[in-house]
This record gives sequence, C-alpha cells and structure tokens, in this order.
Amino acid sequence: MIPLPVLDSHAPPVRVMALHALAYCPRLFYLEEVEEIRVADARVFAGRHLHAALAADEDGEAVSVELASDALGLVGKVDCLRRRDGSHLPYEHKRGRPARGPDNAPAPWPSDRLQVVAYAVLIEEAFGRPVPEGRVRYHAANVTVRVPVDGRAREDRRAALADARRLRETTDRPPVADNPRLCEKCSLAPVCLPEEVRHDRDPERDPVRLFPPDRDGVTLHVVTQGTAVGVSGDALVVKPRDEPERKHPMRGVEALLVHGFNQVSTQAIRKCVEHGVGVHWLTVSGHHTASLVPTAGQVQRRVRQYRALADEAVCLRLARQLATAKVEGQYRYLLRASRGDAEARAEIREPLGGIRPLLGRIPGAADRDAVRGLEGMAAAHYFAALRTLLGPQVPDALRSAARSRRPPLDRFNALLGYGYGLLHTVVMRAVLASGLEPALGFFHTPRSAAYPLVLDLMELFRVTLWDVPLVGSLNRGQWDPDADFVPTRAKVWLSDAGRRKAVGLFEDRLREAWKHPVLNYSLSYARSVELEARLLEKEWTGEPGLFARSRLR
Repeated sequence: MIPLPVLDSHAPPVRVMALHALAYCPRLFYLEEVEEIRVADARVFAGRHLHAALAADEDGEAVSVELASDALGLVGKVDCLRRRDGSHLPYEHKRGRPARGPDNAPAPWPSDRLQVVAYAVLIEEAFGRPVPEGRVRYHAANVTVRVPVDGRAREDRRAALADARRLRETTDRPPVADNPRLCEKCSLAPVCLPEEVRHDRDPERDPVRLFPPDRDGVTLHVVTQGTAVGVSGDALVVKPRDEPERKHPMRGVEALLVHGFNQVSTQAIRKCVEHGVGVHWLTVSGHHTASLVPTAGQVQRRVRQYRALADEAVCLRLARQLATAKVEGQYRYLLRASRGDAEARAEIREPLGGIRPLLGRIPGAADRDAVRGLEGMAAAHYFAALRTLLGPQVPDALRSAARSRRPPLDRFNALLGYGYGLLHTVVMRAVLASGLEPALGFFHTPRSAAYPLVLDLMELFRVTLWDVPLVGSLNRGQWDPDADFVPTRAKVWLSDAGRRKAVGLFEDRLREAWKHPVLNYSLSYARSVELEARLLEKEWTGEPGLFARSRLR
C-alpha cells in the first residue's frame, strides 16, 4: 500500500500536472492553478480517452497511482508504476510525438521531463528506495524515452516548485508565451487570447484565430408559462403544461433561461452545475432576476478588477472608450439604414446633426458625469430617429412617439425592452464566464436593481444585437399587433407567441457571423460578447488596447 500523508491545509500542495503546465507556459500554470480556469477541448478529451484505455492492470503493474507528499508539497497521479531491477519506475503516456535531441534521437519535451521527475521523487519518498529514471511513452511515434533522475533533474524540479509557489502568491498574470506555436494547441487560448495580445503589440501581424467562432451549445429558453424542467440521466426534460415533454442532452446545452413562472427541479439545477450549464431566471417581460453559474477561482480576477476600477483615471478612460463606441455605432446605423433613401435621410437629418458634435466631444470629456451627459443626449437624438426608420407598411399600432421603459407604454417599446432584457442575460453570462464582478462597473452608477458592469457592456451591443434585427423584422411585417402583444391600460407586454418570436429573432442574430474589424477574423455575435468581456479584463491585466474598438460596418 502506498502511503498518502495528510497534507497541510494551510499550504496546499502543487499538482504534478501543474508543474507540467508551468514548464510548458507560466501563463498556462497561472490560469489553471491560481485562477482555476480549466477548459476541456478536443485534445484534452482525446488524452483522457487514451488514459482510460490504459486504465487496466497489465502484467501485475499498477496503473494510475495517486501519490502525495507533505514534505515535498506535491500531489499527483502517475499514469503507470512499473517495477524494474528492484525499483519502481514512473511511466507517463502521451498522445503526441517526442522532441528531438542534438543527435536527432527521441527526447522528452521539457514539460514531460519535469513531470516524470516529479513523480520519481514522490515514488522515492513513498517506498524509501531511489528511483534512477522515469519513462515517457509517445504513442504517435510508438517510442519510449528514458528520463534520468539525476542531480540536474532534481534541481530543476526544486526550482520549478519554487516558481510555482511564487506565482501562487501574486495577482499579476504572467505574459503570453514568446513562442506562438505553444498557443496553437493550448486549451486555454480562448481565455488567454494570446494572438489578440500579439496583434495589439504588432498591428501588422495577422492574428491566428484561436478564439472559438461560435458557441459550444444551444441556449435553451423556457418561455411557455407553467412549464416544468427536470432531469433524466444526462438530459434536461422540459414538460410544458399541455404539451409532450422534450429531452435535451446536457452536452448540447450551453445555458438554460427560465422566463416567468416556470419551475426547475433541484436535481436539474444540480445537473446543470455539474455540466457547467448556467441557469438564468428572467421575468415575463424579459427582465433578468438571477443567475447560477460555477464561480470557483475568481478571486485574483476580481481583486485586479477592484484595484483598477477604484482608480478614477482608469474609469474615465474606459467610459470615454465605451461611450464613443456606442454613439458611433448609433450614428453609423442611422446612416446605413437611410442610405439610398432621400426621404428617410431628410427625416433624420436633424438627429444626425445633433449626434455628430456630441461624438466629437466625448474623448475630451472632463469626468464620467460629463461622458454620461453627452451619451444621454446622443441617445435622445438616436431614439428620435430610430422610429423614423420604420417603413410605411408598418402599422401605426407598432410605432412609437417616445421612448418608454418601465413599463413600456406601446408595442414598439415593449419589443425594445424585451430584447434588451435578453441582451442583459447574454452579457451577464459573458461577464460571469470571464470571472468579473458584475456589480462593479465604470460607466453606469451603482443601483440596487441592476448590475453596472453588465449595463456597461450592454451599450456596445444594443444596436447590433437588437435594434438592427428588430427594425428589420418590423419592416418585413413579422409582428402581429394583436396576437403578439397583451395591451393593458397601464402597459403593453408581449404574449407567449410574441416572446417566442422575440427569442427566435434574438437567437438567430446571435448565430450570425461577422468579421471583427480590428482582429480581422470572423466569429458569431454570441462569441463576440464574450470576447469583449475578456478584452475588457485585459485593460487592467497589463494588456490594454482592444476593448470597445469594434464598430458597426
């Protein structure tokens, strides 16, 4: 029996796999071990499949043995433990090919060498006998490489462990790797964004798109009132009150959005948490009320956010960037929507003339209050022009004389408000996925009923993700003033049919692909929201420059 010492809870051990990550890239180590961000991509799953295939006792040899040492401060699980010449030797299995030594002979990669040496010293302590070497099996080349556990190897292990402990104590994220090839096979590239950082430093360099082009799964909206959501095996079961139940495999669901008075069982909520599926609750009118997502490992990211947004200069700079991007997006949309239509352009000439000088004043605004004032005046001009973009075929019942929010007083404002509620939830998901604190923003003032950072990021997407598709759908005659709305004396809401139609329109827009004007690669609108949240975090992690730079074409 291999002894497993009780480890000191006040000084958690370093995983041997973490030393492997450290040797590969210090930034990878920091993201995985300090910030606890782990992403399983196709390569990771392939590696797990290989180890599962090997997880059987072969010729009496121990497979997948857990080892721990309080004295060494290490813990890990060696792939295979074999006895040779009176000693136990660690074996590691790798899917790829080996490195090449000076004589072109197969050699271990530095990260693999450090990993197997760390296992060797753990085995020495467990059995009290020296371990002269470890071995790494590279399956793609069908070769086994020997790794001497000599004085140099032991010193490298001690130095790496010291570096790991040092990085654990800092909130400063290491820089991206100097070698871009390391990033091409890294599962954390969508979080690290190394190519985006390199492009910002060298705009002439075309970035390789390592950020995923689209979402990993579908967003499941539960709209029909009285619906119950349960679980069966690894599938969510959605049972409307008067309709047959439908099953949705968990592996294909990215998020669950519960609209209004619907029920989700505790078993379904737990299954969503286990599979990393966020659960978000909205009111019948689309207003976001709560979210449940895994939140481990966000301390360092939020400490950096708190420090940065406590600095008024940082907040003012970000507020100027945000307001400029929003107002310019509104201005460009009005120009584009009225292109080739002299009558429409004449109708919005006055709002355009009001927005243009405000846009020029934002970069020089003295403080955030001034920025907010300029943005607010531009918004008033924009909404005055927005309703004029509706063609003559749109019924009067779907038009609006003024902007009204809570409650919406007409059908047009009901549609705007509902779509912005859906957008709020999408942005909330991106903020939480990026490990940011939604209650601490830089543009909107704190309010008990809203998350300032979410409201901040929403400003970048209101036009592209809802205004544009909504006006287009109205002009195409897709809305029924009677069937899609429930008007009352004090307010107007969307009916069940209207909500389903709005959700469909919004989800279709999220799936559309567009080309980022700065990074020069294509991705879906859904992914662009997450990208912007991660670019915002870079503004206070030493890699600023790309936040709020995308524009409506």
